[in-house]
Amino acid sequence: MKPMESRRADRVADVLLHEVAQIFQQEIKDPRIGFITFTAAKVTSDLQHARVYYTVLGDAPAREQTRRGLESATPFVRREIGQRLRLKSVPELRFQYDETLERNLRVQEILEDIGDGSEGTDR
Repeated sequence: MKPMESRRADRVADVLLHEVAQIFQQEIKDPRIGFITFTAAKVTSDLQHARVYYTVLGDAPAREQTRRGLESATPFVRREIGQRLRLKSVPELRFQYDETLERNLRVQEILEDIGDGSEGTDR
């Protein structure tokens, strides 16, 4: 069973993820931020730091533009979170690109190649 602090951090992470998505959908109009999806949030047990994971459609330059837009919006988002959530202190936010989807697609490609017999047929 998880300690109470950990369960609280998980609950805060869930609410934080929802609120961050709402803020970006309704409040942020930065053209650098394209089609973004927030995939997860992790909050430390002391609720002082939060990492918010995201994916974005596009190539590496689009991801870089989005990263810059997120970095620029972070203070505003943190203030909004402070107004929306009842926390003693608002966690420091850090946005991190979620590479899970890309890794999963690459694994799928490899498995399909193996299934097709197009790799390693000379064994």
